[in-house]
Amino acid sequence: MRHMILKAVSAAGAAVVLTGGSAYGQVWDMPMAYAATNFHSVTGAEFAKCVTTGTGGDIEVVTHPSGSLFKGADIKRAIQTGQVPIGERLLSGNQNENPIFGIDSVPFLATSFEDAAKLWEATKPTMTKILDEQNMVLLYSVPWPPQGLYFKKEVDSVADMKGIKFRSYNAATARLAELSGMLPVSIEAAEISQAFATGVADSMISSGATGYDRKVWESLSYFYEVDAWLPRNYIMANKDAWNDTTEANQNVIRACAGLAEYAGNWRAVEYTQFTLRGLRDGGMTVGPASEQLTADLRAIGETMTAEWLEKAGPEGQAIVEAYKAMK
Repeated sequence: MRHMILKAVSAAGAAVVLTGGSAYGQVWDMPMAYAATNFHSVTGAEFAKCVTTGTGGDIEVVTHPSGSLFKGADIKRAIQTGQVPIGERLLSGNQNENPIFGIDSVPFLATSFEDAAKLWEATKPTMTKILDEQNMVLLYSVPWPPQGLYFKKEVDSVADMKGIKFRSYNAATARLAELSGMLPVSIEAAEISQAFATGVADSMISSGATGYDRKVWESLSYFYEVDAWLPRNYIMANKDAWNDTTEANQNVIRACAGLAEYAGNWRAVEYTQFTLRGLRDGGMTVGPASEQLTADLRAIGETMTAEWLEKAGPEGQAIVEAYKAMK
């Protein structure tokens, strides 16, 4: 890995020499859905600085966190249609468009960073092809920490979850709510704090990072470490904008993307325990789910996995088989 980083840095440096400086470069606005302090946004800001510096100012990437330019649900379409040249999106939010976008949210398929990396390796060629067909270029992807369950009250089984208003952010979370008897409410990341404070939602499945960033301890009391899945954020460029970029600058962007993916993965791992401590310090009860709740969730996971495989067809089955062969 160290060799790969040094190689990427060298490539970026060489590209800087090739491109030279320019005081009249393009501005690439980069919408992002999460708070500026979130590790994904921090990684994106470093990537933006790397590209701006590496291209000698030919391309200035400017990040717009917290859904300030486009809401999370609108970011992919904005990139695809050329409203912005680059952006970050949780692609599982577009699973209804293509089941492959939701492979990182199949419950209990990949529950650790190591397995998530293998699943990504198996998925990347297909994902790259799909995005290319949709007029986008995949640059890099970073996982979230493992997903856990947040509640206002203590929950020991799926039966205890019936009727609870549950924040959903993709098809998988909406289906989880349906199978567990909860009531799904679609809420963007930037709206989480307000939703819990006003009672629009009383629970969610998300990482410790999201809860920490949004100070959910002000409204919620329990976080159960169920490690259901590790969803991913994706940074994508509009293909037309990409094709209008010089080869030298493309090399810089690719090098910066490689560095960002490495840094983002490292941050995700380090941020996991830090944010769980932060939830505890905020007054939340943090720990593993009960045996009954774990068994109930595993049963739901089996149903959701079978449903996903049916929708994804041979393409999805091939990815899962390739992933399992790596384990």
